[in-house]
This record gives sequence, structure tokens and C-alpha cells, in this order.
Amino acid sequence: MKKILLIMGSSLLIALVSACGSNNEDDQTLTVLVEGGSPAQTVAELTKEEFEENTGYEVIIESVPYSGVYDRMRTELTSGAGAFDVATIDTIWLPALYQGLEPIQEEITEEMQEDLFPGLIDGASMNGNVYGLPTWTNAKILLYREDLFNDSNNQATFLEEFGYELSPPETWEQYKDVAKFFGNNDTYPELYGTSVFGASSGDSVASWLDHVAQAGAEAFVIDEAGEIIVNDEDHVSALEFLNDLVNEEGTVPEGVMETASAETSELFYNGNLAMMLAWGHFFVPANDPDTSDVAGKVGAATMIAGESGIGVVPGPWYQVIPSSSENKEIAKEYLLFLYERNELYADALGVAARQSVFEAYGQQDAFAHLNELATTLNGEQTQNRPSTEKWEEIESEALLPAVQNVFSGLQTPQEALDNAKEIIELIVN
Repeated sequence: MKKILLIMGSSLLIALVSACGSNNEDDQTLTVLVEGGSPAQTVAELTKEEFEENTGYEVIIESVPYSGVYDRMRTELTSGAGAFDVATIDTIWLPALYQGLEPIQEEITEEMQEDLFPGLIDGASMNGNVYGLPTWTNAKILLYREDLFNDSNNQATFLEEFGYELSPPETWEQYKDVAKFFGNNDTYPELYGTSVFGASSGDSVASWLDHVAQAGAEAFVIDEAGEIIVNDEDHVSALEFLNDLVNEEGTVPEGVMETASAETSELFYNGNLAMMLAWGHFFVPANDPDTSDVAGKVGAATMIAGESGIGVVPGPWYQVIPSSSENKEIAKEYLLFLYERNELYADALGVAARQSVFEAYGQQDAFAHLNELATTLNGEQTQNRPSTEKWEEIESEALLPAVQNVFSGLQTPQEALDNAKEIIELIVN
């Protein structure tokens, strides 16, 4: 009896092992992690059926809130559970996550690199490897009210007051003049020239760093040698410029400390701003009658140029493959599959990653902003944030408080950034 039971037990164990092995072989699924409601989810759902038909793999889409993407990635890279095979992530997370990601540089051809905007591959490169393929990139550009700028009375008054013609500003001084002009225009009592971001969000830091780039900075906050440069002349002068706008009565709306992209766009759509420096994709809803009261009256121009030219902080997103994935090869195929359909991100968001998509879509009136955005992204001063896993902590603990302390009048720009340097030294060391 013992012998029979032993044989039966051994047979059952073999059957179970065989069944498990069979399931793994038959398990043709690709799990994709995306931010819920994002363009990444939209494109994943649009392409799901086609990829399944092409490969025989079932695509499972898992969507979580913005911060949940990072949390899930950290959990996955710590546990190595293989819970998903592809994720679309914000560029600011890459330095903290790359050690748990699969290198993909062998999948990126020279032709692909030439079609991607400068800095996109570098932004996903760590220690000689590339860990992400860009899905879209974005940056702030100037959106302005064409009807206000083309008004003959406004043009005559502006010329008389400032000595040059009214047009979309290209320099800091022009931007300040135009903002002041419309912010104090008795003809439009509900109108302000522009806005300044001071809310408790990364938007406020990115907006300030745009101006740091234009001031001529070769790096943001921390240079390539690891030296903390947050309180140098370029960083200080950029913050002084924004603070001057805040303190110019009537130039920007009250409530700067509660203002970021969402609040600014709402003011602009409601007809309360003559200009806004906004993420490029805002051009699309600004000209949508269902969203905006000023639809059909909005033009786009490149980002402001400082003494060193046009510069911004780009905001790309990347598709990455966790090293724990058991489906790395099909995951790489999925990345290339979506790269070939990069125009779908333009349809979903109004921006993409490939320059060829910008060129093709920029010929349409609805996507005219892409021409100005492409020029901005190719600007000589456009550059990525420093590649440090401490960036989010630096931003929230040192940079954002510095910006807010200046706008609230608690510190001068130099004092605030001197203090920020001390905090950053503690964080990185």
C-alpha cells in the first residue's frame, strides 16, 4: 500500500510540474502598465487588437493613477514578481528606476535616433545603456490671443508706449512689456498679460528652470561634475525675472501661490489672459469651442529666448521593460510596434516623439503648434533635468520652497537659492 501511495504521489507531482510548465509555455500574455486616462492608455487600447492579431499575444492593460505608476514600478523592481512586462513612465522617474530595467539600445537604430528629438535618447541613458524608448515629448511654448495682438488700436497704443511694434514676444524684455501692456489695459478690465506658476507642484519648478535655461545655464541645479550650482547667476536672474512679473501690479492675476498649468489654462480659455507659457499640447483645447471661449483666436509661438537663445525643460515619457519580465523579447517587439505608430500620441495628446510626426501633423491648422514646439525642443539651450535619483526630493524639499518663498516675499531670490543649496547638499550627501 505504501508503495502504491508513493507511486501515486510521484505521478501527481510529475503531473503538477508538467501542468505548470505547460501553462508557462501557453501563457502568451503581455501586461502593460499605464497611467489611467492618459494618452498611454488611449494608445494601448487603440492598438491592443492589432498587436494581438499580429503576435498571438493577449495584451492586458493595467491602469493606475499618476503616482501609482511609480509606486507599482518600485514594488515590481523590488520584488521581481514579473507582474507586468511594459510600463510608460515619466522621465523624472528613470534615474531612480533604471537599475531594475532592461537595456534596449540594441533595438534603437541610427534611423530612429535621427528621427527623435535631441536629448530624448540621452534622457533615457544611464551608465552606457539606454533604458527607455520615448512615446512623446513636450515643452512649454507661448500661446497668445491673436485677436488682441492684431487689433489696430492695441498696435498703435503699444507702439507709442514702448517704441516698437506689438507682436508675439521673443525676448524676456518684450515678454515683460507685453504682459504689462495687457495687464494694465483699461479697454480690457478683466484681462491680465500672463501668469506665473507658484503653486505647490513640479510645474512651478519647471517653469522657473525654463528661464534658467534661457539665461545661459549649461546645467540645472547640479552640474556634470556633481557641483551644486542652484544659487549661481543664471538661476538667480531667472527667479528675479519671474518675481518682477509677480510684483508688477496688474500684470498677472492674484493667487500666484495657487497657480500652475491647470489654473493658467482655465484663465486663458475664459479670456482672462493675453498670453500663457504653457505645455505645447494646450494649443488643441485652446482652439476647441467646446473647451475654450477664445477658440479660433489663439496663436502659437516659440518659447521666449534669453541672452543664450531658446531653452526649455522638456517633459518626455518613455516605455520601459522591467528586468523581471518573463516576456522581454515580445515586450521589445511591442515597443517597436508602438514606435511605428507614434502619430497616435499626436492624435491623443497633441504631441509625439518623432520629428517626422511633428512635421506631418504641423501642416494641419489644428496642430500648428507643433512647428513652434519643434523649434523650441531643438533650441540650443533646451536640456534635460539632472540625472539623479534624488530629483523628486530635491524638487519638493529645496526648489519648490525656494520659488514659493520668493513669490510670497519671505526671501530674495539669492537668499532662497543659497538656502536651497544647503538643503540639496544634505539630500545628495
